[in-house]
Amino acid sequence: MSTTATEELPQNVLAEGLDTVKRAPPGVLVVFGASGDLTHRKLLPALERLSRRRLLPAAFAIVGVARTEMDDDGFRSLMKSAVPDAGPGWGEIIKNSIYIAGEYTHPDTFSQLQERLKSIDETLGTGGNRTFYLATIPEMFGEVATELGKSGLNEPEHGGSARLVIEKPFGRDRATARELDTTLHQYFDENQIYRIDHYLGKETVQNVLALRFANAIFEPLWTRNYIDHVQVTVAETVGVEKRGSFYETAGALRDIVQNHVMQVLSLTLMEPPISTDADGVRGEKVKALRSVVVPKPGDIANVAVRAQYDSGWVEGNSVVGYRQEEGVNPQSQTETYVALKLSVDNWRWAGVPIYVRTGKRLPKRVTEVALQFKAVPHLAFPKEAALGLNPNALVMRIQPDEGVTLRFGAKVPGQTFMVRDVLMDFSYGAAFLEETPDAYERLLLDAMVGDPTLFIRSDEVDTAWGIVQPLLDVWGAGDAPLAGYASGSWGPRAAETLIERDGRKWRTP
Repeated sequence: MSTTATEELPQNVLAEGLDTVKRAPPGVLVVFGASGDLTHRKLLPALERLSRRRLLPAAFAIVGVARTEMDDDGFRSLMKSAVPDAGPGWGEIIKNSIYIAGEYTHPDTFSQLQERLKSIDETLGTGGNRTFYLATIPEMFGEVATELGKSGLNEPEHGGSARLVIEKPFGRDRATARELDTTLHQYFDENQIYRIDHYLGKETVQNVLALRFANAIFEPLWTRNYIDHVQVTVAETVGVEKRGSFYETAGALRDIVQNHVMQVLSLTLMEPPISTDADGVRGEKVKALRSVVVPKPGDIANVAVRAQYDSGWVEGNSVVGYRQEEGVNPQSQTETYVALKLSVDNWRWAGVPIYVRTGKRLPKRVTEVALQFKAVPHLAFPKEAALGLNPNALVMRIQPDEGVTLRFGAKVPGQTFMVRDVLMDFSYGAAFLEETPDAYERLLLDAMVGDPTLFIRSDEVDTAWGIVQPLLDVWGAGDAPLAGYASGSWGPRAAETLIERDGRKWRTP
């Protein structure tokens, strides 16, 4: 599939598409946690790329807020260092940007912020449009939102807008997520809150919608009548790196399954929306998650596996086990691997098992959704002629090699009639001339524009926590074994058993 996606499009269609590109209105992005790693590594480079693409207005500024002592010039130097090869527009944004040093819970920080925002509105003409981005530690989310509310910064001024962008995790369990939600809604309406999960900004995650609902050849087959089972894999080759102390409080279930996996799964399982606007897409995602059967405590041993990586070899390098990592308890019971079997109680998916696995220190970095179709009901040729034939499969590769692969059977050239698997492969990198936007680039722009489609709604967060809460309860009580697996393997033997007892096996990406 080497033909580029633009070759068959008339030029007038391309020109029309360029006119409909989203562009941020005049405004200010206020980043709490501006001196932190997330800001330096992700947010500032994403904003520079938006500037380079001319998607940010001339009347735009960044206000950094953090506890680190720094002045405006210090913050501007930090902005320069985050993007050493920046385009010319970045210099203008740096010149407009300022920094406020202060505690996140002190009223003086927010009164100073209010004054400086008014000054920016007057000098730049930003029209009272403010986007507050919480890149702090999660414990500060509620505190910052409360102080913004107390200072009146939650209320739009001069006909502008006030939006609150919150990084994951949204709570540590269902109860704390609900507490955070209550705190946020004391001062911000739901339509002002943008809960960000960078997976939803990935082109290939959104392509699940395009693949399903823009192609007549796929959607009619996307049902229990044709699909045998679904596999979702989120595999990482890295360990916890220097985040051991954080990971000890999280684990794979909280860190990956509750958010990333549930987001991808909801897009895979959802019904066709009436429209692809925010209400249409998010409403169907929530309905899909509500159809997932919540595991009962007594069944968890049969449908879930938790494990922790031991020492081993990854990509030719010797690596230590999780308990030897910096910041990790030598007797840690935190899982770095989770495998689940889920079921869905609705008309489309009844009887189709959903197998999920995620882990660190696995052989390959890959995120994919694989739909394996049922075997043909009857082979019209001898079984010996089809020894190399497996059921059809449609694989959506989310990262790192973004694309779609379709597996089907074809005759092997020669005098003998033999059938084996072949692959039809679509690669984003080969098919499109455009540079793929970074996930944060897309989501930051959507937040500033006011498009919540790719952000997570309150009821979606609650439903996702509800699915994993029984596992958190049982595992937290110490009532589930913790298996081990060698770094560089595909996980523990117990995960193989989980799927093999159903007569199936994990894919090898």
